[in-house]
Amino acid sequence: MKIERVELLHIAIPLVKPFRTSFGSMGSKDAFLLHVVTDEAEGWSEFAGDPDPLYCSEFIAGAEIVIRDFLLPRVKALPEPRAAAAGAAMEPVKGNELAKAALETALLDAELRAHNMPLATYLGSATGQRVPAGVSVGIKNSIPELLDDVEEYLAEGYVRIKLKIEPGWDLEPLRAVRERFGDALPLQVDANTAYTLADAEHLRKLDEFGLLLIEEPLTENDLRAHAQLQRRITTPVCLDESIHSARDAATAIAMEACRIINVKPARVGGYLEARRIHDVAVANGVPVWCGGMLETGIGRAPNLALAALPGFTLPGDTSASSRYYAEDITEPFVLDKDGCLTVPSGPGIGIDPLPDTLARFTTATHRL
Repeated sequence: MKIERVELLHIAIPLVKPFRTSFGSMGSKDAFLLHVVTDEAEGWSEFAGDPDPLYCSEFIAGAEIVIRDFLLPRVKALPEPRAAAAGAAMEPVKGNELAKAALETALLDAELRAHNMPLATYLGSATGQRVPAGVSVGIKNSIPELLDDVEEYLAEGYVRIKLKIEPGWDLEPLRAVRERFGDALPLQVDANTAYTLADAEHLRKLDEFGLLLIEEPLTENDLRAHAQLQRRITTPVCLDESIHSARDAATAIAMEACRIINVKPARVGGYLEARRIHDVAVANGVPVWCGGMLETGIGRAPNLALAALPGFTLPGDTSASSRYYAEDITEPFVLDKDGCLTVPSGPGIGIDPLPDTLARFTTATHRL
């Protein structure tokens, strides 16, 4: 397989409603797609980061430079740019997992399309499998607005609710949701590193709500503090931003810094490392679930293939396209009557952008 052309397409798609977390608010999805054309097939991927380095240190403008000037030259120097070899070729470049994931995924998509193999088959899951879908609910301006949104998502069929929280928006919203929808509702919270260990006694009050987990409550990469917090609360701590590799996952599990892991393929450098994290977690009896980054269909399709692996025992943030977009750049992913999405069965990631729709949402195209 030889790379003939690599294109980077900047896209901007309005969200159906603003999405607010402890680190900011988004009104649109601003990202880029990577389009790799080889002599055998074409591949697509989506950069999962944002314009600003708030969720993590990576951001759109920086990732474009890293891919163009550092990652792509190393991959093109390989005898064959296979995805399995790309990781080792890119390893000398420190960090930049989201950029590495975008390039590796596009290469993997092209490679699998050339062999007519679905990504699910390659990873070891099954095409056509139905994956239970949860939904992430952002911080709202009022509790009535929050309750209306949760009611809407439950009516659409989502099987699990995740609430974004921050200091000042945690106990009362949770209490209101529990009182309105009952204790049987699968419910979890995501703090996006908004608290410190000094808040441990406050966070212990979350135990009364019977949560599935609290996600990344403390500073990113502070495994010691998360381990201390886990000893002081009964709600399972789930790590997200702190897990960048299978090695991190193994360390966090050994330190008892978490009881659950959120696997975001982009955050860990791609689907090959995401599969390794899954395997480490399964070997240690730790459940995993697939997080989301407000992906378009290009990013959502491969996430479903990953979420179909047997260790993903908790519903992920693999929501339907309509959760975020009135119009997606691919054929939309739609919840079935049981609140599930179906793993694509086509070769590679199993889906393509719709040319006319993609053109309308593309703001710039760069040939790398």
